[in-house]
Amino acid sequence: MNRSMTGLDRPNSYIGRSVTRPNAKRLLAGKGRYITDMKLPRMLHAAFVRSPYAHADIVSIDTSVAAAMDGVRLVATGPDLAKLCQPWVGTLDHFRGMKSSPQLPLALGKVVWAGQAVVAVVAETRALAEDAAEHVAVEYNELEPIIDIDAARETNSPIINPEFDDNVSFRLRVESGDVDAAFAQGALTVEDTFRFGRHTAATLEPRAIIADYNSSEAQLTVYHATQTPYQFQDLYSRHYGIPESRVRVIATDIGGSFGMKLHVYHEDMAVVGLSMLTNHPVKYVADRIESFVSDIHARDHRVDASIAVDAGGQILGMKVDDVTAIGAFSSYPRTSVVEGNQVVRLMGAPYRFRDYRADLSVVFQNKVQTSQYRAVGHPIACLVTESLVDRAARKVGLDPFEIRRRNIVTQDMYPYTGPTGYKFERLSHEACLDQLHELIDYRSLRNEQLTLRSKGIYRGIGIAMFVEITNPSPAFYGVGGARISSQDGAIVKITPSGDVQCMISVGEHGQGTETIIGQIVAEHIGVERESVKVITGDTDVTPHGGANWACRGAGIGGETALQAAKKLKQNVLAIAASILQARSEDLDIQNARIVDATSGAVRISLADLARICYFRSDTLPSDVNPQLTVAHHFSPKGYPFAFTNGVQACHVEVDVETGFTKILNFWVVEDCGRVINPMLVDEQVRGGAIQGLGAAFFEECRYNDNGQLENGSLADYLVPMAYEMPDITIQHVETPTCDTELGAKGCGEAGTAAASAAALNAVNDAIAPLGADVSQIPMTPQRVLRALRYY
Repeated sequence: MNRSMTGLDRPNSYIGRSVTRPNAKRLLAGKGRYITDMKLPRMLHAAFVRSPYAHADIVSIDTSVAAAMDGVRLVATGPDLAKLCQPWVGTLDHFRGMKSSPQLPLALGKVVWAGQAVVAVVAETRALAEDAAEHVAVEYNELEPIIDIDAARETNSPIINPEFDDNVSFRLRVESGDVDAAFAQGALTVEDTFRFGRHTAATLEPRAIIADYNSSEAQLTVYHATQTPYQFQDLYSRHYGIPESRVRVIATDIGGSFGMKLHVYHEDMAVVGLSMLTNHPVKYVADRIESFVSDIHARDHRVDASIAVDAGGQILGMKVDDVTAIGAFSSYPRTSVVEGNQVVRLMGAPYRFRDYRADLSVVFQNKVQTSQYRAVGHPIACLVTESLVDRAARKVGLDPFEIRRRNIVTQDMYPYTGPTGYKFERLSHEACLDQLHELIDYRSLRNEQLTLRSKGIYRGIGIAMFVEITNPSPAFYGVGGARISSQDGAIVKITPSGDVQCMISVGEHGQGTETIIGQIVAEHIGVERESVKVITGDTDVTPHGGANWACRGAGIGGETALQAAKKLKQNVLAIAASILQARSEDLDIQNARIVDATSGAVRISLADLARICYFRSDTLPSDVNPQLTVAHHFSPKGYPFAFTNGVQACHVEVDVETGFTKILNFWVVEDCGRVINPMLVDEQVRGGAIQGLGAAFFEECRYNDNGQLENGSLADYLVPMAYEMPDITIQHVETPTCDTELGAKGCGEAGTAAASAAALNAVNDAIAPLGADVSQIPMTPQRVLRALRYY
């Protein structure tokens, strides 16, 4: 598990070394003289000894050899950090009956997955830390691992968490109407078991953290590759007993996150404690092998589902039984239950049937924890629903487009509450479906398909409708007692030179947040985008907010910035009216100049106005407040979520001799409300679709019966490559939300939500003439051949 990776240890200049600076001077208090040779704190590096077993008792740990090695500053075990860190429990109050064991940074007495951190070694370089970790001797007593979800639920199964009676973390039933009556009335029933491969985020930048505890000031500063700096400010404060005002988390540009960097990780919490124990900054960067056995996984589900349909193709009811495995603990603070909860509540979302029953079972097992990952639960709910709809279409002899037209929630039905309780303000299923039909030239594709089948070439066309959760309100986490904000804050100011700064709580992870926020602020103040500086990701600088999750950056952060910009513009025009002896309503701001609103004549530049406010406010009337800084906070209040929707189509060719599938084309028509920046929206959707196609054809964390991850490297874990992906054509329908003035919803998960479903339907459409059908992803060549009975 522990390797020497010297390439990861790259200290820069004085950072990472204890150095003597001959020219450094420090004034001695009250002495009036200087001393030289001031020493800077040395950056230390952490490495972890990890469990080779999925389930085992820790018999003994011998750290003596490692602790004596050159350059090693600390070797810490579970009890060392447990003295500093309060344990955490990954439950939420509104998931009644949910259970999970307390967790600490390092294992105490027992390990519950292969790769769990057991010992931390802190040394002067990463290489020295890893070398010393190799000399830590840990004796284990191996226990029977629980790997299979059915075995986990058996009455005589070993219990992973002995304080509980079983291995079930949570159960839920969602029921509406009379499901049994609906199925009794149906002309036919379509049912199947769907299996989803567990996979992980594989972000461009792995998890990384530097914790710097200054004991003289009781100040903790953490440089953290996280989506949610304010969440971690709160957690580090509460669990390490440091006042929140003395915890600073800095999370600037992040190299991808996809939800994976939302969660508390044992190593990250350990690094904070290690800095407190050493009184030095401590750095840890997960290498790829470590990422596979410590980053959260997702989508480990088995779903038994069925729908009842009348002779005309009308869906009458739906039944779902979802079993999902989450690892040995529930993740913190967002839990590992949210994914399953969203699966059972998003089933059938585009359609208007009323009778529904779903059961959810969330079970523990000896694997890496699972939790929220891009499009949480959406791909599972969408694939199950859309696959059953396609199968029903084949049974009643309807075209896939036609059966959807007969069942979708139509424009005249909004506002609409679905059978699972979700409330929809306004969606655009009809418009999206019609637009996709035209975009892909559907009739031509069908004609080509028939022609090629006669030549032994099997092509398929699959479509999938989706509904996506965005702009979450406090009903998402706050209702469960989690200190996770649903609001965002912005501070917008004009500098003395007339430039604009916007400090905002949403962050930048490569999705273009800073571009969009700057665009909104510039437009609503009346300046060029280039003159707006957007500052994100620093709890000492930016206002408190929820930051980035559930596609809320534009919808909530954008609205926050818009309202702050409008307030600031009002202030500027009021000041200008006083200076110019005019009425503020007769003035406007254009190109950083205050102009006559009617003629456009320039009256005064923004820079000159700022100069007066900052340096000659004495020349302004006494009743004028020269306020060029404003703050605004915003949280959704009208609907619990701003749902988006759309439809995707996939065109594939299946080689029935080898089982290989070639993706020929992919199309998306989506409605994310007001589109602020078309290029950024398109690329968000395109990237999301590629991740969805990765799940459909490539990505799967494969475990053996001993709980060992067998493909835990990028040499073995397949992610989609550029040459394997098709052109992705994207079009938009715009149905702005009325909850905000901006009207924007989210778009970051739209592509992922339905891509797997469209791909599965396309493959099944291609092989249907051969009597074959696939209901498991990823659709590897072996699984396709099994379906074709060739394997």
